[in-house]
Amino acid sequence: MSIRRTPRTPAELVGAEPGPAHTIDFDGRPVPALPGRTIAAALWAEGILAWRTTRVGGRPRGAFCGIGVCFDCLATVNGRPNQRTCLIPARPGDTVTTQEGHGRADLAV
Repeated sequence: MSIRRTPRTPAELVGAEPGPAHTIDFDGRPVPALPGRTIAAALWAEGILAWRTTRVGGRPRGAFCGIGVCFDCLATVNGRPNQRTCLIPARPGDTVTTQEGHGRADLAV
């Protein structure tokens, strides 16, 4: 027999409190992140607005659309380049590094 939970109402959600913050690492710097926040949201909350540079010109980029369409928020996450940080939940111990250009230093362009 399964127990069915009634969905919480918007009024109940207003008082919801997140769990305790955990830490991710951004370019060697600890950044607190609340449970459920994306990597981009955690970086923004710490005042970090750019974590990628463009291929041409090296201009700084960060989150723009926030829904994974524009790809401005790309970063290297746990050694994997080209990760859309606006879509990836921040998990304890994640390592995020600024992505330069295409994110693959081993490729000749």
